Amino acid sequence: MDSEMLHPRRHAAQTPDHPAVIMGRTGEVISYRELDEEANRLAHLLRARGLEAGDHLAIVSETTPESLPVIWAAQLAGLIYTPINYHLTADELQAVLDDCGAAAVVASARTAPVVADLDLSRVPVRLTTGTDTAVGFESLADAAAGLPTTPIADEGEGREMVYSGGTTGRPKGIRKPTAHTAIGDPANPAVQVALGMANYGVDHTSVYLSPAPLYHSAPLVFCMCVHRVGGTVVLVERFDPAECLRFIGQYRVTHAQFVPTMFSRMLKLPVNVREAADLSSLQLAIHAAAPCPVEVKRQMIEWWGPILFEYYAGTEDIGHSAISSEEWLAHPGSVGRPLQPVHIVGPDGNEVPPGEIGVVYFDGGRQFQYHNDPERTAAAAHPNGWRTLGDIGRLDEDGYLYLTDRVAHTIISGGVNIYPQEIEDALIMHPDVADVAVVGVPNEDLGEEVRAVVQLVDPTLESDGTEAALLSWCGERLAAFKCPRAVDFDPSLPRDPNGKLMKRYLRDRYWPTDSDSRIV
Repeated sequence: MDSEMLHPRRHAAQTPDHPAVIMGRTGEVISYRELDEEANRLAHLLRARGLEAGDHLAIVSETTPESLPVIWAAQLAGLIYTPINYHLTADELQAVLDDCGAAAVVASARTAPVVADLDLSRVPVRLTTGTDTAVGFESLADAAAGLPTTPIADEGEGREMVYSGGTTGRPKGIRKPTAHTAIGDPANPAVQVALGMANYGVDHTSVYLSPAPLYHSAPLVFCMCVHRVGGTVVLVERFDPAECLRFIGQYRVTHAQFVPTMFSRMLKLPVNVREAADLSSLQLAIHAAAPCPVEVKRQMIEWWGPILFEYYAGTEDIGHSAISSEEWLAHPGSVGRPLQPVHIVGPDGNEVPPGEIGVVYFDGGRQFQYHNDPERTAAAAHPNGWRTLGDIGRLDEDGYLYLTDRVAHTIISGGVNIYPQEIEDALIMHPDVADVAVVGVPNEDLGEEVRAVVQLVDPTLESDGTEAALLSWCGERLAAFKCPRAVDFDPSLPRDPNGKLMKRYLRDRYWPTDSDSRIV
């Protein structure tokens, strides 16, 4: 695919009626012509409200029909834009809004009342996609009505600045170099990523299912890349396993991206629901964001065929590995061979040989910084110049990478490192377990002890007998020192809509901190 004008405007001119966006639940369609005209209109509005290239726009919204037009308007206006996780607490939302230095914020009807209660004294432009405007907000539709649908005079590529999920601590902004290049410029990183989508077989005939929120980096970037090559994006307002299967058949989805939690939830659907799913159009099921339990992935490959494709990377763009189903079956549990040199580093700061566990560092990758946090940026670097995403893992003799856990999740019990992921992978396969998290809790003798927090498929099964059965299950599959000392039951674990487990909320139960309630 050539990179000339690799942008949705090209497709608005060539195939104006082709669907750019389909809303999964309602079936509402936004054509390429409509996407281009609305993005142009909103770009004019942003300029009229005083935003220039390089200024910052914050977006606080669930997935709506307005989501991608707003994001494309920011891209056209050369802005730095941050979609913020609207599930954050009010204090966290305020911290991200302040940290990113937003000159403008766009909120939805659902989130605008919450955002309106924050300190917006440094955010002069406040727009809402809702029809009932919150105090201090201007209706986006009304403000843009009558503005030109043609390009702004000084348009140029902007760039996203996504904040980490905040699974273990405060979300951190990941800032990358930006340049106000012409739209579709091959030198622009966004265009380079779109060209790389050809490796996944994505083109103008593709239908891409996005079941995750757009405030996460991968869903955001993938959706925009599909638009650059002319495909159709099916946006899922909120992930539901049965609904997701239905959408694949209904919209003849060819490509989709998931996280392991989504696989686990689909596998636990009734057999008749799974067997009724029409997956005949699906060519590639991409997954990332967290290591997939071996048995979960094996069962998915048995069900869907060898169309699963896994990659390991981070928003920071410092390293990347990938693995096909065929490779994975030969190296179960691996996330693939890294495309950049990888160094596994032990506690003394030196590399360890294949087979030994340590912190995963990459050599190379793009430049980035944690916004307004030079200490955190420096902490991600090794004295040799390598950089880490904070993951623990090992290499095998063939150079395949295996991830063990996050550094921040490691439980140190009696001086021994215990990695929760292995325990969670064992428990999630129990037929009564819908979801599980393993955390370290205070222990006067050992410092920490292992505790499992389990969401049951049937909450009425909660009992001492169920706890004993789960502990026995672990004892049959794990070394004794890794087994939980106890199991706590929870009706719903704190996962964000992309399936990422917010372990800090669980840890706060056992390691008290000052925190406020979640806002939505």
